[in-house]
Amino acid sequence: MAAEGPESAPGAPHISDATLRDSAHMAGVEFGPGAAAALADLLVRTGVELVEVGMVSGPGAKDADLVLAAHEAIGPERCMTLVVVRDRRQVAKALDEAERLGVRHVMCSIPTSERHAELKLGSTSLKFLEVLARSAITQAKERGFHVTFSGEDGARTPAARLVPYVTTGFRAGADRFRLAETVACLSPWQMEELVARLVAVDRSEIEVHAHNMLGMAVANSLAAVRAGARWISATVGGIGERGGNAPLAELLTALRVLNADTRFDLTYLTELSRLALQSSGLGDAFQPGPATRHSYAYELAGQLSHPEAYETLPAEVVGNTRRLRVRSRLTPSLVAWALADSDIDVDVGAFTSWLVAQQERDGNPLLDRDAIRTAAQAFPSS
Repeated sequence: MAAEGPESAPGAPHISDATLRDSAHMAGVEFGPGAAAALADLLVRTGVELVEVGMVSGPGAKDADLVLAAHEAIGPERCMTLVVVRDRRQVAKALDEAERLGVRHVMCSIPTSERHAELKLGSTSLKFLEVLARSAITQAKERGFHVTFSGEDGARTPAARLVPYVTTGFRAGADRFRLAETVACLSPWQMEELVARLVAVDRSEIEVHAHNMLGMAVANSLAAVRAGARWISATVGGIGERGGNAPLAELLTALRVLNADTRFDLTYLTELSRLALQSSGLGDAFQPGPATRHSYAYELAGQLSHPEAYETLPAEVVGNTRRLRVRSRLTPSLVAWALADSDIDVDVGAFTSWLVAQQERDGNPLLDRDAIRTAAQAFPSS
């Protein structure tokens, strides 16, 4: 069992790490159970208090092996798993799966901006959003979970919409709120102003999860703490979707230099980065920002079909290209997107099942759109 986390000085932020959740759902990046256990162990040795690992949306969670490996390495009390929230029945099934896996801390992921709410919930109504959040949080608390609830795309959610939502969540019994800068769009002073409004909510405990497309994830995280946020979410090497996240090494060294914060053992940082980059298949280094081949890579059909909901700037503005990168997370909708506007005519469902089997046989090599089209041409349809 890992040692207890560092004792926080007054005003010093708690640190959670999302490498095994956000980065694991970065296009084409998949961690195995062994890497998950090793990373979780090193994170706790560094002094990270909570390791976010995997996600569940219903029965048969694809990340089950990662969750169980992390639990074995550091104990379930040091882990958090994301629970997708779309409707009451779906949440109940997801919580059933979380209980089966022995999860103790869930993060209910709920889209708050009108754009994301319309795409994922089918409604922009604030009242509906509040009812959904209240239901999800109440269900989770009744089952004994520690509950963080999020504002997915919260940074682009107007305060007039976000503050009532956050208030509803804490009144329903939530333990923490995570402001997710799903689309990097805030300056440090804007982050400080927004977090100050959330901190003022009765009984609130605020966490910030910043993305690094604009290169300000660490600055925004520190600005959030200045405004009263109690938690910062980071990732090893800054790896993650859409330009990456607040990089753990830079964050902890900034806290050491700027705040004289000596709670963390920085000697593990280099090994952490090496292991994460090696295990993710990203190479020797991950470069954040809008100009890399990872910045506009997706493995979810919804992100490819509605990129404007996820991108700070369109790929074309910075001379980049939007692309598909996937290994085992193949779905019929993703395959249909890859085959659209081609002359290939196959049964998408049957082809997807066949391609999944081929991927498993070959060790899940990286696929892009052209590779999926090539495979479709070789598909032995009857």
